[in-house]
Amino acid sequence: MAALATPPSRTGLVVVQALRKKHCAECRSGPVAMLVLEEGAPRCLDCADLGHLVFVPRGDTALTRRVREESALSAVVVRFNRRRSRYERQGVLVEEAALARAEERCLADAEVRRRRRVRDARRRAAEDLRFTDAFAGEIRRLFPACPAERAREIAAHASLRGSGRVGRSAAGRALTEPAVTSAVIASVRHVDTPYDQLLMTGVPRYEARRRIAGAVETTLRGWRGGE
Repeated sequence: MAALATPPSRTGLVVVQALRKKHCAECRSGPVAMLVLEEGAPRCLDCADLGHLVFVPRGDTALTRRVREESALSAVVVRFNRRRSRYERQGVLVEEAALARAEERCLADAEVRRRRRVRDARRRAAEDLRFTDAFAGEIRRLFPACPAERAREIAAHASLRGSGRVGRSAAGRALTEPAVTSAVIASVRHVDTPYDQLLMTGVPRYEARRRIAGAVETTLRGWRGGE
């Protein structure tokens, strides 16, 4: 463990996780898992006046930052990586009371984030409701004879968030006539014709569409008020 003779240069206290069994040069206790190098000699945490600190492993950036803010005394814990020939940070040693305060702050932030997620979900739901209403209104404008409930069902299906359907496309969000008409055609195809049954019996998609094209056009013409 000769590498411990030259610990990394850092601001503040540094504690080393031992790779081999080491004993404290002052009290002879050991082997110790963590030690402090003083003039090249290993000392246990108690002899280095750090025995009252608790270890916080790396991984939670917010907790680490806050616990170091809260702790009057702290030390960076490092371990030598033989393969990379360098010291790597493993965590920090901090006061136990500081850890408790930092954890409370993180929990408070978690609650804030939860409340924000709830607010955002409500906002998105309200936006989706308004957009569905607008989409249904555009369907009724283009197809005035389409039943109101059916127009609402088509709009809700086409504009479902995250569905990738035409209502979520740029054209759909802009309520363009081609996008709205496409949503109506898709609904008529699946609901008012035997299109799905044709697909299930092995009829190719384009052939199935050709077979039900007349029925789709008849429905659309009726909804436009042509009949």
